[in-house]
Amino acid sequence: MNIILLGPPGAGKGTQAKLLEEQHGMIQLSTGDMLRAAVKRGEPLGLEAKKIMDAGGLVPDHLMIKMIEDRIRKPDCAKGFILDGFPRTVPQAEALDKMLSACGKKLDAVIELKVDEAALIERVSGRFTCAKCGTGYHKKFKPPKHAGVCDVCGSTEFICRPDDNPETMKTRLKAFQDQTAPILPYYRQKGLLKSVDGMASMDAVHGSIEHILGETGKA
Repeated sequence: MNIILLGPPGAGKGTQAKLLEEQHGMIQLSTGDMLRAAVKRGEPLGLEAKKIMDAGGLVPDHLMIKMIEDRIRKPDCAKGFILDGFPRTVPQAEALDKMLSACGKKLDAVIELKVDEAALIERVSGRFTCAKCGTGYHKKFKPPKHAGVCDVCGSTEFICRPDDNPETMKTRLKAFQDQTAPILPYYRQKGLLKSVDGMASMDAVHGSIEHILGETGKA
């Protein structure tokens, strides 16, 4: 099963991808992680991309597509893959379709995690983690049992991601709407687009995705 998870930052795509990896043996493909790994390993594609990034440019689509192609040809992707963070534009979606067809593969579903933007900003901007053990908390939805003390390790040091604030989230959400949202009609026209309530609980979202995969598998 080969799928794409779509949704703005903070919608829970990474969390759901990990659950699908654990249960189905599918491989999560985050283009950002793949790019960093290729650069670190000194691979030709990674070095070419690094040269462009160091000059202040954006990695061109053909390089990203080639990187994805090389990755999905590896044996561990035999059970399927989950694309997270790509494609972001219609030309990227078209290039991805062309590459998959050349590889004898196809997309089975494109799953959109729909969110309420105001609620998402509140959810993301209240997050913080224990600096020692990494346990995650939220100022409103999941505070420590004892204020200022980690439930797990007892540490009193906490950190917040610098981009977990309302202003940054609004900018990232606008970028998603401007750049990525236009690919939704592209996949809807192909009959691949399915939507789930991304504001539901983690288990409920996972259940909805599993239902979609089950129905897709019957088709």
